[in-house]
Amino acid sequence: MRSTNQRTADYDIEPMFLERWSPRAFTAEAMPQATLQSLFEAARWAPSAFNSQPWRFVYAHRDTAAWQRLFALLIPYNQAWVARAAVLLFVVSDRWRRVAGREPQALYSHSFDAGAAWVSLALQAHALGWAAHGMTGFNVAQAYPQLAVPETDYRIEAAIAIGRPADRQVLPEPYQSMESPSARRAADTFVFEGQLDANG
Repeated sequence: MRSTNQRTADYDIEPMFLERWSPRAFTAEAMPQATLQSLFEAARWAPSAFNSQPWRFVYAHRDTAAWQRLFALLIPYNQAWVARAAVLLFVVSDRWRRVAGREPQALYSHSFDAGAAWVSLALQAHALGWAAHGMTGFNVAQAYPQLAVPETDYRIEAAIAIGRPADRQVLPEPYQSMESPSARRAADTFVFEGQLDANG
């Protein structure tokens, strides 16, 4: 199966998995709040252990008071292209399973579950003609106080830039030459029956 962006799957899959990718070139178009809410709604329905839904999102639209504070957390390499994004958000996960009337219990899968919510958000963005690009290039130590996230209770997983995809020409180098969907290793390099081959 080949996609319109030249990615090829070895087995039949839904086209959205090949078509979705993480561009850096954005139009600088503003994203309506209702559209952003549809991304959060998709994340809402992601699977999670005990249905605990440990994901949290802290976001800002470009050209708002909160934007510069979130934007300043990114490393300069990411700031160079995120400046044209419509929305910048941070994915946060709750380390604890919280049930009314009980002591909180450590939630082993909090990061795993937040990842499920992120991919749901990314696929919804793609379905609506937008793109979501995840990144870990940000100042983690500063992010906790700037986002008012208590580190003992939550983990800041990643930052995500969301925007309407644009032609690569809006990017400076070296970003232009990198602006294409990346390939992936074949599934047989990371799938093992019965036990892991750590050397595989």
